[in-house]
Amino acid sequence: MSGFLLLEDGSVFRGRSVGAHEVVCGEAVFTTAMTGYQEIVTDPSYAEQLVCFTAPMVGNYGVSPSRSESSAIHARAVLMRRATGSDWARWLRAQGVVALEEIDTRALVLRLRESGAMRGAAVAGSASVDEVLELIRSQAPMEGRALAAAVSTRAPYDVGRGAASVGLVDYGCKRSILARLVTAGARVTVYPHHTDADTLLAAGHDGILLSNGPGDPAALGSEVDVVRDLLGRVPLLGICLGHQLLARAAGYKTYKLRFGHRGANHPVLDVRANRVLVTSQNHGFAVDGDGSEVAHVSLYDGTVEGVELPGEHARSVQFHPEAGPGPHDARFLIESWVEEVRLAEAA
Repeated sequence: MSGFLLLEDGSVFRGRSVGAHEVVCGEAVFTTAMTGYQEIVTDPSYAEQLVCFTAPMVGNYGVSPSRSESSAIHARAVLMRRATGSDWARWLRAQGVVALEEIDTRALVLRLRESGAMRGAAVAGSASVDEVLELIRSQAPMEGRALAAAVSTRAPYDVGRGAASVGLVDYGCKRSILARLVTAGARVTVYPHHTDADTLLAAGHDGILLSNGPGDPAALGSEVDVVRDLLGRVPLLGICLGHQLLARAAGYKTYKLRFGHRGANHPVLDVRANRVLVTSQNHGFAVDGDGSEVAHVSLYDGTVEGVELPGEHARSVQFHPEAGPGPHDARFLIESWVEEVRLAEAA
């Protein structure tokens, strides 16, 4: 079955459908990760996005339940040059996900790099380009969208039995973050995104982790207010969206990147250690700031990749230290934070 991707600027990229027969809208973005395709599409941070893989072949090593980062596929569509192996395409179809192969992904990525991430529609089957373009332009842009509520847990739950007590506020948390916390020796209580500061503080956790998630941090005003109430009262660690919320709570602003950082090979400078970390990233917004509180910087474009607020016992990173998927350079950041809060409580 034929299909195509249509962007809001009228660009058409034709391909062949290997997934569900549907028309879906979202923000067209690309990832340069060479592996981890299953982890990527099940990452809640990709909610409401049409994900283009720059790798020429996707699906080479099949699928496995152990590799999913959540219980569902959150990407609205998957765009590929070539889908390889029957398991991958069959799994996408079974999950009701639009998937197109034979897309000219190089031309698509060049368009997104030049013009920026934009609204689009993935079409499996035939449809009027004019009608689909009208549908695309009726959709809200990613700026201003609060998406955490759609991917957060509905009720608290517990994971792990370690010595350190960690509360995790779920804005769209990946399973690999929970796995790294448990491996580091934490017992974790996961809370819905709208949990208030009094509830979190009353639980007596050694530290609070602010998770990753989708959407615009500027649209999450009540969540930022909660983080502001937590600052200085309990140790905090923010990851990805959690980093942006912590930074906004501390007085920084955030802004939309032209085409975002998505991939598993992004070099980041640890300013204090003068060490380069190769990191996994997935974000379309960034923190606007400089000065002594900036602890990590992207070596691609100089954007803020981490902040430290020692007076408030808070720190955050824009990249994904749990590396699901990606290199393990930054994994120590979760382990060291868990050990730090455990020892602080014991003292």
